Amino acid sequence: MPLDGFHTPRSLKKTIRKHPFEIRYDFDFEATIDGCAEKREERRSTWINAPIREAYVELHCLGHCHSVEAWREDRLVGGLYGVSLGRVFFGESMFARETDASKTCLYYLVERLKARGFALLDTQFTTEHLKRFGAIDVPRGQYEKLLAEALKGEAVFYP
Repeated sequence: MPLDGFHTPRSLKKTIRKHPFEIRYDFDFEATIDGCAEKREERRSTWINAPIREAYVELHCLGHCHSVEAWREDRLVGGLYGVSLGRVFFGESMFARETDASKTCLYYLVERLKARGFALLDTQFTTEHLKRFGAIDVPRGQYEKLLAEALKGEAVFYP
């Protein structure tokens, strides 16, 4: 997802202006990954099993995995997490328990990445949902060049 090409839908702008969520970074990483792993009506299974969860938690402890969390009344209502390497953020998963919670987290993720000198947000898959925000498909050769360049240097997600 091109950081400079991020598109915030009008309805999400309206939500963000109302400040319905307190946005926290790396506050409760484990609860965020658990939220992403929850089974839901539309998704009966998850790829986040115990060994994968353990690996991401370890990466978080090492400072390479981060979360953006939406809180309301001290309750985690949405979030996302991913891996930070060089100037790249690899988005792994997101969830929402309230309308617009994960979208709001995505908005704040992109704002943080831009402010902190990141060059690339890898979303793994270009879903219709992510296309609404400006996600694009990039041919493999072009992606490899973008990735190689973004891996040079360092950006700090969370001090």
